[in-house]
Amino acid sequence: MVVLMTTAALARTRAPDWRLRFAALALIWGFSFLLIKVGTDGYAPFQVTFGRLLFGTLVLAAAMAVKRERLPRGARTWGHLAMAAFLLNALPFSLFAYAELTIPSTLAGICNATSPLWGMALSVVALSEDRPTRVRVAGLGIGFLGVLTVLGAWQGFHGLDAKGTAMALLASLSYPIGWIYVRRTLAGTGHSHLSMTGAQLLLAMLQLAVVTPLFTSLPTHFAGVPLLAIAALGALGTGLAVLIQYGLVAEVGPTTAQMVTYFIPVIATAAGVAILGESLSWSTPVGAAIVLAGAALTQARKAQPRDHTTPTPNQADHTARIPGPVTPTTPTPAPANRTARTPAPTNHATPPPGPTN
Repeated sequence: MVVLMTTAALARTRAPDWRLRFAALALIWGFSFLLIKVGTDGYAPFQVTFGRLLFGTLVLAAAMAVKRERLPRGARTWGHLAMAAFLLNALPFSLFAYAELTIPSTLAGICNATSPLWGMALSVVALSEDRPTRVRVAGLGIGFLGVLTVLGAWQGFHGLDAKGTAMALLASLSYPIGWIYVRRTLAGTGHSHLSMTGAQLLLAMLQLAVVTPLFTSLPTHFAGVPLLAIAALGALGTGLAVLIQYGLVAEVGPTTAQMVTYFIPVIATAAGVAILGESLSWSTPVGAAIVLAGAALTQARKAQPRDHTTPTPNQADHTARIPGPVTPTTPTPAPANRTARTPAPTNHATPPPGPTN
């Protein structure tokens, strides 16, 4: 017992400050859109997505082995996980990869930031317990005004690829649909978050393993830099980022941890302009700021009346519930690239990510 307590104390001592891990998470998910862009320079979009899921699954499998976690059991659970894997990983990851064939990574990162807006709009219809306030409705309107600003609506969307932009927005819409599905079907399963997310990524990888050969052919040569980008995208943005997010939520709570969402489009834009040389008009950063302001308002909640009674163990521990990854694309199973406040179920909700992500 003494040895175990000493080991745990050393682990806590050696852990980097949560602010450093927060910054690392924002950088990882913010750079995911750049990595997607680089990956698609050498490989087909489905191949990029399959590689991303493969490397991400390997990282989570290693984490599960270290912690001696087992995959969940039950055909019903695996059936729901398969649908969650499609909505939160396979579909949005693939859509972002295809979108970035024709749109800049900066625009993809900003489109990813619309997930909270879609989520709030869908929750009105799908979640009867999550009714909007006037502030949240105003945030929804402001957010979509920001989207129109980014797209340059007053110019007739001149210079934008409509198909690529639509794919990126559909990818962002897929995340909240997946979160609502998870909340309705996988809450209270009794399995750990790591186990459920590992299984979800595994299923998403298998889905891409089936689809990829049908729509692509084996590459004649393996481009080095794009392959490294895919490996980094999966191992860091889809694997390590999930583990970092778990630690952050457990240490500082979900409210603080989810603030990383608002840094992702800023970093994605800076990376695309500085490294890839993508052009940037005034409407892009201005519109992105409006989108983020609207997204922040959609997450506003009514103040709860203070209860001066002694909290029960369940009440005291509610801030330590770990939402799943948001893949920035983010994301993660984020969405990656997961990037929005997820309606987290008791035992499992997935992210970004994320792409995100």
